[in-house]
Amino acid sequence: MKASMANPSTPVESSVRIDKWLWAARFYRTRSLAKDAIEGGKVHCQGDRVKVSKELRLGMELQIRQGFEEKTVVVTALSVIRSNATHAQTLYVETDDSIARRELMRVARQTSNLARPDHRPNKHERQQLQRLQQSRGHERIVDHDLNDGF
Repeated sequence: MKASMANPSTPVESSVRIDKWLWAARFYRTRSLAKDAIEGGKVHCQGDRVKVSKELRLGMELQIRQGFEEKTVVVTALSVIRSNATHAQTLYVETDDSIARRELMRVARQTSNLARPDHRPNKHERQQLQRLQQSRGHERIVDHDLNDGF
């Protein structure tokens, strides 16, 4: 075992593989998920697509896409040991632009979901919808109409 791996608070090497760092910083649950994200183009370093074996150094900027969110972080510490979440948050700093962009996207997603109903319609509401559709000339689609004897 390396001496640098004995304690997560001790400074580690001068460079670390990007997949190990993403795992240690708790962006991904496993190293294989981090590897898949890198190979899928969801992780960029300094604006360029990277390979799994890319060596990270202090001060490098990463763009990480996870689901709907895209974070831009600056590497402040290197570690190959996965520790608790408070230690993992000390490994990077998210940029102010990234925080503002994520907040803007979160608000946009919330406002776009306002058109969706809060619940499934009950029997009475379904009947009202069917009457409204029939009055506008829409036919009711039934499963046997879709099959047409096939």
